[in-house]
Amino acid sequence: MLANEQIGVGRLAVASSGPAFHALVDGEKATMKAWEDFVSGSRRENLPVRDVVIRSWARCQSFLVDARADAAPVVGSDLVESLRRDNRDLLQAAATTLAEAANLLAGTRTVMLITDANGVVLEAAGDRATMNAARDISLACGGQWGETCAGTNGIGTALASKQPVLVQSAEHYCAGIKGWSCAGAPIHDPVDGSVVGLLDISGLKQSFSGQALALAVVAARQVEWNLARQTEAEHVRLLEACLEDSQKYAGEGLIALDARGRLLFASRKAAHLLKASLGSDLPPLSRGTKLPLVGLEGGAGGRMPVPSDWVRPLMLDGERRGTLLVIPGSASPRPSAGRRAVPDESDRSRCRFADIVGASDSLRMVIGQGERLAPLPVPILIEGETGVGKELFARAIHGHSAVAGGPFVPFNCGAVSREMLGSELFGYVRGAFTGAAAEGRIGRFELADGGTLCLDEIGELPLDLQPYLLRVLEEGVLYRIGDNVPRRVSVRLLAMTNRNLRQEVAAGRFRRDLYHRLAVTALRVPPLRERHGDVPRLISHFNGVLAERHGRAPVRFTAAALDLLQGHDWPGNVRELRNVVERAILLSTGGTVDVHDLPDELRDACGCLETGGWPSPYPAVAGPAGPVPMSLTVTEQRTIEDVIAATGGNLSDAAAVLGISRSTLYRKMSQHGIQRNAVRRG
Repeated sequence: MLANEQIGVGRLAVASSGPAFHALVDGEKATMKAWEDFVSGSRRENLPVRDVVIRSWARCQSFLVDARADAAPVVGSDLVESLRRDNRDLLQAAATTLAEAANLLAGTRTVMLITDANGVVLEAAGDRATMNAARDISLACGGQWGETCAGTNGIGTALASKQPVLVQSAEHYCAGIKGWSCAGAPIHDPVDGSVVGLLDISGLKQSFSGQALALAVVAARQVEWNLARQTEAEHVRLLEACLEDSQKYAGEGLIALDARGRLLFASRKAAHLLKASLGSDLPPLSRGTKLPLVGLEGGAGGRMPVPSDWVRPLMLDGERRGTLLVIPGSASPRPSAGRRAVPDESDRSRCRFADIVGASDSLRMVIGQGERLAPLPVPILIEGETGVGKELFARAIHGHSAVAGGPFVPFNCGAVSREMLGSELFGYVRGAFTGAAAEGRIGRFELADGGTLCLDEIGELPLDLQPYLLRVLEEGVLYRIGDNVPRRVSVRLLAMTNRNLRQEVAAGRFRRDLYHRLAVTALRVPPLRERHGDVPRLISHFNGVLAERHGRAPVRFTAAALDLLQGHDWPGNVRELRNVVERAILLSTGGTVDVHDLPDELRDACGCLETGGWPSPYPAVAGPAGPVPMSLTVTEQRTIEDVIAATGGNLSDAAAVLGISRSTLYRKMSQHGIQRNAVRRG
């Protein structure tokens, strides 16, 4: 919550009176006269204005900002929506803070705003009447408040100085904005400490208090904390997605990056292979850094080009949120663009029913059904919840089929955009559409000719593409996009889904004739909660295999940890269990895994959640708050430090901004071990 308890219960709330406020009003005339002297050029030295303001005025003059302006410029609505999408993580982290501000600031004639890293306002909340008045100066969504656009102000000046800043009425550079006062506090990225946005509190000068700066700092800290928790959770999910994919790329180097191109994981082979392939020196592959690679979404805009066939998207909830680089383990000739190769994954060591771990009755029954269906030349629909191991069954069916010597080509229908699905499945010819490769490209059906095509998430296939898939299944003929030449293919189709396709048919989202063609025969892979006795077998299997893969010794699970694992409901099924074991191997320090070492969600599910949990997936950085929940004491300490820094170490000003006496400030500094010189920043 926005902590009213901080620094003298309730005194951080914006007030309309008080000694700090009156002191600032008394100096307004002198500040106004100093501004007039500055913009006219009659006097530039020894002005009775704070250094942070003088430096800002000088920057504004160098930027040729119009000192007579009465509002900030505004970007178009389309660009605002684009910026909101680009900054959705920031807005999500700020949502709770803004919701609280709507109530906290009601009636105070002040508003709270969130901007992007360039000072464009993305969201606002607070007193309704003030929000309406703020639109007159573009202090609303779309307003550009960087110093180059709007002169000295709480938003732009805080972003320029990278520290919290209070700008009172006459201190603004543009004449038409001097009726307002504002306090801005930068919001830092939890991984690298860069400024990703800003939280601002603004109001008309008659009702504004210098204590708003302290409130802005506390609120910005809350947003940073929320952003850290979000980032940690997403990075863990991306690492899990990377670990799932790592099974497919044994012997190759793997590098996982988040949506901003920052390193999450690099396998031991990655640095050697990357250097050998690109022939350039690399920076250390340390977590959180950006690699100087060209052609990556969110990359650092560097000097080393990455071949497109190395790049795999890391998907979360059907959306690309990261990148997996798969670096070939040996130099091999690249296929031409017209015959883009998808790796043939018909590895015989991964295509046997005997390799499916488990001895429960429910699993053995499905394995028996699969063994009987595998030799039959008919499509098979493999149903089951996410993470049950549907692809293991698909591979085993391929390995026991009449086309076992042909290619095994897996494809996830939910991993690419709707527009690209047709070209991915059926291919296209030269000039078929804007952006098409000059040589054209073959599709997955042709790549799987003579073997097995495994389509995952078949329920994601759009209705308008379903007739084309049905035609290939019925006639064994396809047309590439933009072509009128029929091409005959012989493919064994295996389709997988975690949806109930019968319900999809009833709802009109899936064609009935295609469903019956796909489900000539069907297998239902049981969830892990129905596989009684298989959890210990799977733990033992993963413990040995994954420890060897990572070059570590297997870990030992205590009896209490094993009891918890066996009693868990496993909504993520075998995939979730595998990831738990792998994280235990990677994060274990003593070789023993106890209950407190297991993920929070497991302990929470059994009612034994304690303080602690998994270590953060990224290192701590100096500056912004990390992903550790902040107590009132920690928040108070950081607020005092930021305000002292913002006032240049002047403790009298800091006490006035915080709304406490100097003696109280000294006492609290002593209590928290704060040294004035240690927190002074330029």
